[in-house]
Amino acid sequence: MEIVMSILAGVLFTTGIYNLLQKQMLRIIIGTALISHGAHLFILTMGELKTGKPPILHHDIENYTDPLPQALILTSIVISFGVTSLLLVLAYRASKENGTDNMEKLRGNEND
Repeated sequence: MEIVMSILAGVLFTTGIYNLLQKQMLRIIIGTALISHGAHLFILTMGELKTGKPPILHHDIENYTDPLPQALILTSIVISFGVTSLLLVLAYRASKENGTDNMEKLRGNEND
């Protein structure tokens, strides 16, 4: 199961980096979201996937699931939601002010 999750995280990283290299702002924002989802899966995979085990250690339980990766992922989801929201608002404002979402056109000329 860890192999499948690692491959899926790699695919998310790959598509996210591909979208970051595009010219449209919306694709760049989608790329950042895909990279953050890939990081979530990577953290979950590195925390070892144990199903059916309790997350809290009691005196009679020997095998348990570590709750720390899940807590880190929850915090990361909230942060990535805030960053994605900020980027969407900035992209909307920039496209309304300049009339385009193409990064090449937003860069402007050096002679201006």
